[in-house]
Amino acid sequence: MVRLLTSKRIVVMDRVQETGCLEASPGELPAWKRWLDVACVVIALPVLLPLFALVGLGIRISSPGPVIFRQERIGYRGKRFVCFKFRTMKAGSDVGIHKQYLDHLINSDVPMTKMDSQGDARLVPMGRFLRATGLDELPQIINVLRGEMSLVGPRPCIPYEYEQYLPWQKQRFNAMPGLTGLWQVSGKNKTTFNQMIYLDIAYAQNMSFWLDVVVMLKTIPALARQAREMRAQKNSATKQSRS
Repeated sequence: MVRLLTSKRIVVMDRVQETGCLEASPGELPAWKRWLDVACVVIALPVLLPLFALVGLGIRISSPGPVIFRQERIGYRGKRFVCFKFRTMKAGSDVGIHKQYLDHLINSDVPMTKMDSQGDARLVPMGRFLRATGLDELPQIINVLRGEMSLVGPRPCIPYEYEQYLPWQKQRFNAMPGLTGLWQVSGKNKTTFNQMIYLDIAYAQNMSFWLDVVVMLKTIPALARQAREMRAQKNSATKQSRS
């Protein structure tokens, strides 16, 4: 299924290059998606709740400030909502640094590596680990239950990112934003900004029950690879500092 969509993404890319845009076909969200989201969250609650408590306690002990970080995001069809995350940065950190870095990613053809891949002084003690494993996204199950997000879909973007989108790029918002998605299991930090957009549009145009299931099954292996890469980068940086 994911392999099929990779081919579809190439078709999408060719069409963009030829016409400079894509036909919008938002449609309505299928009923099965909401049922799948709620069912999966309810089934996973016995595991999610202890994790939620452990992570929250770790943040509370290691860093002063709120445990939950609230941020306005852009979701389905451009609708704004408040997104919940575990706080991974020190309270009052400068967001201008992230905006500059994001501008660079959008306007250049480079892999979308995270700022903290090379270290970020703004992170709380366990912040890098939470980001690499995706545990910082756990509070977004609240957004899923509220109907603002889905388990699978494009990541909700920040308003100042949305303002830089070209009209054809905004078609990624024809799908409900998700905790995981086709982009996240197809390379993520090794892809460019436009490659992310192509994958998100391909998902929106090919949404299906089985595709959501496949993406969810591929998410844990993808997070495990991300955590291994983070550990390898940390070990490499440690060796360099000692040499």
